[in-house]
Amino acid sequence: MNQDTNTLAASRESAEARSAEDDSRDAKSAPNSEVVAKPTRRQFTASYRLRIVEEADRCSLPGEIGQLLRREGLYASHLTNWRKARHEGSLAGLSSKKRGAKPKAKNPLTSTVRELEAKVTRLERDLAQARTIMDVQEKVAGLLGFRLEDGKDL
Repeated sequence: MNQDTNTLAASRESAEARSAEDDSRDAKSAPNSEVVAKPTRRQFTASYRLRIVEEADRCSLPGEIGQLLRREGLYASHLTNWRKARHEGSLAGLSSKKRGAKPKAKNPLTSTVRELEAKVTRLERDLAQARTIMDVQEKVAGLLGFRLEDGKDL
């Protein structure tokens, strides 16, 4: 009975050791299951897309394409879209297109135009001020009895 107890204890220890090894191996190979606040869009290079499409074309047995897609973590729609793009123009068709609004072409004269418009506005303001001053001077000269052309009394 003592021998059976020792054998049982030894088998428990080896099972616990194997379990600890499995846990440490699982901890290293287990994918990160944390959910991020904003997921990032997967991006595939043109060469990767072309390689997958060519590999899918070589598949001849039923289920091989599904196995390829599962192995790579892709959807059938990826393969469909990439085949269409390849048909349109190989690597050029498979390259990524930037999403969103296209940037407007900048006119090199924009800053010059803006500066000149500001200058015109400032000069128009100065001209209006000068005209107001001249009008006031004419009225004051008229009240005092002076002629502004020659500076003599009336």
